[in-house]
Parts: sequence; C-alpha cells; structure tokens
Amino acid sequence: MNRLGTIIFYVEDVAKTMAFFEKAFGLKRAFIDSTGQYGQLETGTTSLGFASLELAKQNLPQGFRRISPKELPGCEISFTAKDVQHSLSHAVKAGAELIASAEQKPWGQTVAYVRDANGILIEIASDMAPCPESSCCCH
Repeated sequence: MNRLGTIIFYVEDVAKTMAFFEKAFGLKRAFIDSTGQYGQLETGTTSLGFASLELAKQNLPQGFRRISPKELPGCEISFTAKDVQHSLSHAVKAGAELIASAEQKPWGQTVAYVRDANGILIEIASDMAPCPESSCCCH
C-alpha cells in the first residue's frame, strides 16, 4: 500500500514561503537544499514541501498551472488547531490574508480560511468531534 509522503507546492520563493509557514503556523524546517530550489517543513507523518517555479519547469516541461494570489485554488492545506481563533489571529499577524473567519460547522468542527502570498489556501480547523454511536453512520 502507498502512503502519503509529501505535499509539494511550486512557489516563487521557497525560502520566503517556508519562513512564512514557520512563523504563521509554528512548523519546523526539515531542510532546504543548497540551491534554494526545494525545502520541506515537518508536519508529522507527512511533510509539506515547496519547490521553485524553476524546478517545476524542469520537472514538468509540458507545463503546469501556477497558483495565483488572485483566485482561490481548487485545493487547500488543512491544519488542525486546539484554538482556531488564536491560530487564525497568529497567521494573519504573520501576513496571511483572511479569507473566511472562524465558523462552527454543522458537523461540530470550527473552521477558518487564510491564504499566503503565493495564493495557497490554508484551512485552520478544530479536531472533528467524536461521532456519537447512536447517530454514527458506521454502526
């Protein structure tokens, strides 16, 4: 069976993007290569990686769709936080753009959205509430 190893985003400035995620979300730098073309942040069992647009052109010579800070992408990074509002405020102070304030969802989770300067959409969410056995679809 395969396992998810790394999520990678192609960005204009790898070092600047990694510094933002370190400051805004408290992630730790795993490494950045000596050329500055690729780096990874520790996030647990899966890594969050950033590669330069130059590297994207080398890896994907047939072309690729660049993330735009002018439109919302069709994917997101999701971080789980014990205090969504605190994490949201911290991210905005670090330079994130507020997309949607924290809101309680019908399934019991609190969710907010920001994006970074590249246009990467970031969800900040509470843990999912445990499913009561009487109403859980799995029982």
